[in-house]
Amino acid sequence: MSAVDFEAFVDELATLSGSAILPFFRSSLSAIDKSNGGAFDPVTEADRASESVMRAKIKATFPEHGIVGEEFGSERADAEFVWVLDPIDGTKAFISGLPLWGTLIGLTRNGKPAYGMMNQPYTKERFFGDGGAAKLRTPNGERILKTRSCATLAEATLSCTSTTMFDGDDLEAFQRVEKAARLTRFGYDCYAFCMVAAGFIDLVIESNLKPYDIVALIPIIEGAGGIVTDWQGGTASNGGSIIAAGDKRVHAEAMKLLNA
Repeated sequence: MSAVDFEAFVDELATLSGSAILPFFRSSLSAIDKSNGGAFDPVTEADRASESVMRAKIKATFPEHGIVGEEFGSERADAEFVWVLDPIDGTKAFISGLPLWGTLIGLTRNGKPAYGMMNQPYTKERFFGDGGAAKLRTPNGERILKTRSCATLAEATLSCTSTTMFDGDDLEAFQRVEKAARLTRFGYDCYAFCMVAAGFIDLVIESNLKPYDIVALIPIIEGAGGIVTDWQGGTASNGGSIIAAGDKRVHAEAMKLLNA
């Protein structure tokens, strides 16, 4: 499949999933808590409808590919090509009527992130990248994404969805970086990572992520010139504690504070 055809296929997945989700947004849908007594972790009919339609399309088009999804688990996860799906990243924002959520569609090849899209069907924004380049498509057209230069934390805008994701010493580590940053904003889930690629946020630090939370975002940020690793500088594709930055210098400074 050519790059053009592949991009068209991911666009089709985004369109299908968006059509499944939007009837539920800002509606009276109910959310089920799947945390088993832990911190509130909601899932909705929209999550399941979105993932179901994407899985069906992938299986019909690429039956030899694997799929890893938040709601329905893994199939052929050892395949050469594996789709990694989060039907609604930011479900808490979704059920609160806030447009700070998105559908994450990632593809790995031999275990490495190869392509990613974040689709926000309500705002009609699609962020996508292949690790070498990244773009944003809206109804008004398409533009190249590029991270911005940021030499130090003193100049940086930092983001994190919530400090409740940090366990034990990780919270103190995050707070060391927060203290050094110029500005910190909370509550944006996948949207913050895309704002790194777009050049509006410099740094995202999070923890306890799953592969479906981050795989699609890695090729977007790297394609825009940024860097995504775990807190030790290793691969981010397995999830865990993640640091994403638009500039390698601010990434290195933040890493030192996280591991101090």
